[in-house]
Amino acid sequence: MLIQLLVNKPEMIGPILARTPPWVWLLLAGLLWMGIGMIKEKTIGATRAAIMPLTMTGLSLWGTISAFGQSALFGSVLLVWAVAAVVLATAVSRMPPPAGMRYDATSRRFTVPGSWVPLALILGIFLVKYVVGVEVAMQPTLAHDGTYSLACGAIYGVFSGIFTGRAIRLGRLAMRPAQVSAPTARA
Repeated sequence: MLIQLLVNKPEMIGPILARTPPWVWLLLAGLLWMGIGMIKEKTIGATRAAIMPLTMTGLSLWGTISAFGQSALFGSVLLVWAVAAVVLATAVSRMPPPAGMRYDATSRRFTVPGSWVPLALILGIFLVKYVVGVEVAMQPTLAHDGTYSLACGAIYGVFSGIFTGRAIRLGRLAMRPAQVSAPTARA
């Protein structure tokens, strides 16, 4: 709906952006900073590894609650969000870790290869939150539209599930028994 409006009336983008509260742009800057930091390989502890999925799941849940919390459909939207999150978390967590992802039991730190995926997911959640917020502000009845609200709940759940699945996959590295090298024969 917002996309259609902007295609048909591109002059509306100025007023929409002007009415966006400044904190939204600060949030976007912080999220971009987090996402850009994931582009290069790094070594991190478990706490830092948990920050991204917790933050993104929180943003996803906040988007769901802020848009649909007052709707009679909220329970259904939350259920769809949870089902999508669990399904995606399960699927992603079962995928093999990316090449170069390691856990050092001695230092209790993870080596995580750089990736553009977290940045893309972060921007995805932000854009969905922004677009849904604008659309519901312009057409409050959308929060009570079953198709719209359930679809948004599912989209938010997908993002949460992907982040959670990636975190579970990382955590599984730490739970693997230490690989012991076989003794080498001396000549």
